[in-house]
Amino acid sequence: MLYIIGLGLGDERDITLKGLEAVKKCDKVYMEAYTSLLSFGLSTTALENLYGKPIALADREFVEEKADEFLSEARHADVAFLVVGDPFGATTHADLVVRAKKMGIDVKTVHNASVMNAIGICGLQLYRYGETVSIPFFTDTWRPDSFYEKIQGNRSMGLHTLCLLDIRVKEPTLESLCRGRKVYEPPRYMTVNTAIEQLLEIGQAREESAYTEDTECVGFARLGSEDQMIVAGTMKQLQLVDFGAPLHCLVITGKTHPLEEEMLDFYRCRT
Repeated sequence: MLYIIGLGLGDERDITLKGLEAVKKCDKVYMEAYTSLLSFGLSTTALENLYGKPIALADREFVEEKADEFLSEARHADVAFLVVGDPFGATTHADLVVRAKKMGIDVKTVHNASVMNAIGICGLQLYRYGETVSIPFFTDTWRPDSFYEKIQGNRSMGLHTLCLLDIRVKEPTLESLCRGRKVYEPPRYMTVNTAIEQLLEIGQAREESAYTEDTECVGFARLGSEDQMIVAGTMKQLQLVDFGAPLHCLVITGKTHPLEEEMLDFYRCRT
């Protein structure tokens, strides 16, 4: 059996009882380590102490290129694949299920909290969100803007937009790929501030931008953790806020209901 188990958003204690029971009976435990991370980062020590099992980190390269290795183990043993948040918050994990089922492997999923529903804490109603977008880091030669049309579409309908911000863990440098010998960049996690800077750059290049520096947004840091941070304000205001350690995400607000406004007031930037 392959168990795909959501860990929630905060720390090792956010696993569900059902998820913990599954982990404890598994022969091998892997933890996905590139689409998100818990409050203590990539260390597995706290998880291993609570779960009573050794945990192997599975980076992007391993999951996308060598998945058949641990899927094959699930033919003859119980294997757990741990995912921060909910198992289906990233398309990679849906692909794992497809591959496992094609190999004749039984799959069981244990769900948990995800950024997709935890953002509700700011008061913006979840059914008033449009398409979610991902904001990647710009480089000197690559400044993608495919997310812009989705934000524009959401705003034209008065809908909120959740922006998931780039995480770069164990990413090979371009130079090393050209040389055929992988050297990895240090980990990088996009901040709310960088995301807004990039969004404004893309918007300013348009004749009629879907948003401006005066557009209302909500910035989140370490959502689901004890020290989570939530600040509502204009893009211009949020650019000046120090949101601290990762992970961050951003919501661009659409048309708001009076009750949503009341909730947002609790998080309003006072500067």
